[in-house]
Amino acid sequence: MPYKLNIFSKILLLIALLLIPILVLYGISNRTANRVVQEQIESTNVNQLSFFLHQLDSQISNLSMFPVIMGNDPYIREFIDMQGAPIMDVLKAQSRITAKLGLQSVSSGWYNDLTILLPANQQTVSSSIFLGGGDRLQWNRPILKQWTYVEDRPGDQATAMFVREVSEPARAGRIEEAGAVYQVRFTIRNITDMLDVYKLDKHSDPFLFHPAYQTIWNSGSNRSLSETIRTRLGEAPMNAVGQVRQEIDGQEYLISYVQSEQIGWYLVDYVPVQQMLAPITQTSRLFYVSVGLLLVMSVLAVFLLYRNVQIPIVQMIRSMQRMKRGDLAARIEYRSKNEFDYLIQRFNEMAERIQLLVEDVYVEKIRSREASLKQLQSQINPHFLYNSLFFIINSAVMEDRDSVVRMAQNLADYCRYATRVENQSVKLRDELELVKHYLNIQNLRMQRLDYHIEVPEEMWDEAVPRLILQPLVENAIVHGIEHRVGGGRITITGEQDELRNYVVIEDNGAGLTDRQLQHLHAQLQKPMSEDIGCGTWNVHHRLFYKFGAGSGLTFQHGTGGGLRVTVTWNRQGALPETAPVSEGG
Repeated sequence: MPYKLNIFSKILLLIALLLIPILVLYGISNRTANRVVQEQIESTNVNQLSFFLHQLDSQISNLSMFPVIMGNDPYIREFIDMQGAPIMDVLKAQSRITAKLGLQSVSSGWYNDLTILLPANQQTVSSSIFLGGGDRLQWNRPILKQWTYVEDRPGDQATAMFVREVSEPARAGRIEEAGAVYQVRFTIRNITDMLDVYKLDKHSDPFLFHPAYQTIWNSGSNRSLSETIRTRLGEAPMNAVGQVRQEIDGQEYLISYVQSEQIGWYLVDYVPVQQMLAPITQTSRLFYVSVGLLLVMSVLAVFLLYRNVQIPIVQMIRSMQRMKRGDLAARIEYRSKNEFDYLIQRFNEMAERIQLLVEDVYVEKIRSREASLKQLQSQINPHFLYNSLFFIINSAVMEDRDSVVRMAQNLADYCRYATRVENQSVKLRDELELVKHYLNIQNLRMQRLDYHIEVPEEMWDEAVPRLILQPLVENAIVHGIEHRVGGGRITITGEQDELRNYVVIEDNGAGLTDRQLQHLHAQLQKPMSEDIGCGTWNVHHRLFYKFGAGSGLTFQHGTGGGLRVTVTWNRQGALPETAPVSEGG
């Protein structure tokens, strides 16, 4: 039988069908949003880093123009050409150049120093008082035509700086070969300050690095993590612009870098991937919390539906099924405290009325049946009573005192038992005694009847309806043996199994044909008529109504040519009443 979903299951399935597509669509949209946001963040990080580096390169590019400006300044040209001039004129010109270099230096937003080197007399003029004179300079070194990272005291970042020089003439390769060298320098403090501003705006940790020099950090740099990133970047070739992902200490970082066009160093910045996706993660959590709350509310709604709808329906179905099985006492005890209360009350009232009606009809039917049985029982006695009385009269006339006494005793015991109608249930032993009295009476009348009774003692106490065997024995004599020439024999045997008791009554009379047996079985299923004796029909239906389906009479051909009648009744007592069923032989 195919399984059918009830209302509760259908609603659960509907809720699942509503939630599952939402979760699937959100999962797809969430993955798409993550991908798009990551791509956007990666692009934004590189763009912002490139913009910042462009600003830094612009500052450095501006400083790169200062030596060119100094080489074209007429006062500086005049000062360089004052060879052999009076010392006072030289000092006055040098003072004017120093002031001019100072003004030029402060015109930039970065801290810088401008210096003029004169190799011919190893003289220097600078905007910084610490760079005056030429005692500390190396006049035989190469000219630094590109921005070069130098350290006055190696290993000390406080003295680290970038230097660029322009020579005159431009083809000079070393300082001693040049007529004049114009130098500009700036300390890495300028870069550190810019990194601090960038970090403040971005909440990141930028730094500059070159594989051949020390790293330039921002003021609050996480040097341990930055050094790890610097080491890993230096292990592989790097493009001018790029991004890589590295997992460090169990956390994934997005590392972006851009190479400076002015100084050739790499500006590097990194950010945890989880931090990048924090807004999406928060949104996802909020969504899942909302789905969780929706699920809890759905479960609560389903529970209320189950309690207020499903349980009352199930209770009503169960009660109806009990009534269908014949349990008219079925009632619904559940109280739903809603509209189902009205239906439950009406159902209970209906069941109570049905029970009362059925009980009234059943009681009336039982009374009618008992009256019918008693009437049928009273009809059993006259079949042989008159013949027995005439036998006594004839025996008395013939002065056969012994036959009169025996007939009178058996007839008296028979009538005393047969006329007791107050108790319709007796033991099998009583029925067997009655049959003996009846057979003794018939034997006295016919003088050619032999009988044998063999029923196990364990069956004697089995309960049976009153007068259940005598009508069958009477039929065996009247219809089987009485018209037989010569002697007749009746055998009564008994046996039982776990479910039923069996008593077999067999005669050696004329018997019945196969067609007559079929007709006899068919008549047992119909209302009583003249085609079948009232005693046989009465016995069959009394057994059925008393002991239920499977109980009754069956007819077969006897082994001696007569008729074999089997009386069957259930050992476990009366069963629910259904239409009588007779087994064929």
